[in-house]
Amino acid sequence: MKKLLVLSFVILALVSCSDTNQGELVGVRKQSQPFNHEDPYGMVFVPLGSYTMGVGGQDVASSQITQPKTISVSAFFMDETEITNNEYREFVYWVRDSIARKILSEGDNGEAYMISQNPKTGAEYDPPILNWEEDIDWNDETLVEELFLPESERFFGRKEIDTRKLYYEYYWIDLQSAAKKEFRNDANYQDAALANRPQGMRDRSVYIKKDKINVYPDTLAWIYDYAYSFNDPLTEKYFWHVAYDHYPVVGVNWNQAKAFCIWRTEKLNKYLKSQKGEAMLSEFRLPTEAEWEWAARGGNNLNPYPWGGPYTRNERGCFYANFKPLRGNYIADGGLRTVIVGHYPPNDWGLYDMAGNVAEWTNSAYDPLSYSQTWDMNPNYTYNAKDSDPAIMKRKVVRGGSWKDIAYYLEVTTRTYEYQDTAKCYIGFRCVQPYLGRNKGDNMGKASRVY
Repeated sequence: MKKLLVLSFVILALVSCSDTNQGELVGVRKQSQPFNHEDPYGMVFVPLGSYTMGVGGQDVASSQITQPKTISVSAFFMDETEITNNEYREFVYWVRDSIARKILSEGDNGEAYMISQNPKTGAEYDPPILNWEEDIDWNDETLVEELFLPESERFFGRKEIDTRKLYYEYYWIDLQSAAKKEFRNDANYQDAALANRPQGMRDRSVYIKKDKINVYPDTLAWIYDYAYSFNDPLTEKYFWHVAYDHYPVVGVNWNQAKAFCIWRTEKLNKYLKSQKGEAMLSEFRLPTEAEWEWAARGGNNLNPYPWGGPYTRNERGCFYANFKPLRGNYIADGGLRTVIVGHYPPNDWGLYDMAGNVAEWTNSAYDPLSYSQTWDMNPNYTYNAKDSDPAIMKRKVVRGGSWKDIAYYLEVTTRTYEYQDTAKCYIGFRCVQPYLGRNKGDNMGKASRVY
């Protein structure tokens, strides 16, 4: 009895020592360190803010599709330059190498290219995962047969990868569909008050979408877009030659840009899980139209260009961007077509080439009246068009103007569009990552990738 009494006192003491909230509601305590959203490499912090979207001094087409509207935008990180050929090439090479390893894993020495057990925990992988430490045998007969061009299509007999086979398979969550209300043809749901989403009663897997897309850029876009112009050297070398490593990638359609963002998210998540045992909480994606314009303004509200002011040249007569100046003198700004990223000065938030060089895909779908349909807080008009949908549903907003555009298309308010399955030699993209936490000052000291 005495032992039982002593044990009771010990348990009571331990409980009283651990329960320091005195019975009050204080929330769940976590043992981890306070959360701090680190600055992603090569990205610039864009603070939250409010501005008048759509205010411009010109409307060349008299389209009246940029009605002024005061909106507010959350903070986010944005790539300081457009995605370059070298960066997008990493994505293409990853897809190429993963396909090659998968083919080799089905051969006689396939066990070398697969990992069936976690070396740290001993847990079994079901199914096994690819072994990225094993070197690829590019001379393997099966690999050459399945991944390389057939002999009848080889130029001068060169053994090359068949880029038509470089498909990336990925998954994404259709939150727009998941958020919709469901009306059931059921007696229990005839009442409008009960016609809400039946939480917990629907298989969430129906909102997990699987897509498969070829990731190689359309290198023939240079000839297709300008059929009566000599662009053959760019078609042959622009994407893969080291001379163009730090030029903005082009020939990438909207679907490929979206897939790149998903791959980039998975790439960083994989690293964080291996190093810290946890994944990041914010994914990479394309910027919304409102985010893009807010970032392009650089804090200079009511100014037509990212650098502020109404002029395209500085006091020394030098152009601020790569576009089609004067009466079509392409080289007056220093470049005939695209130029290296970061060549011109950044805007006040440290973002380069928000006007000119290449135009940029946004996350938003294009509709002339979308400004009047969206909220004034983080507005975004978007939908996921299918291949079978009519062309008008596949229009995505393109912003910023390019090397082939006149100054009007460089203005931060100018809206244009292109079809999501179309690649152009003057459209590229950059990513954003939503910022988690309170607003903060500028991120001086960040890791830069300007060359």
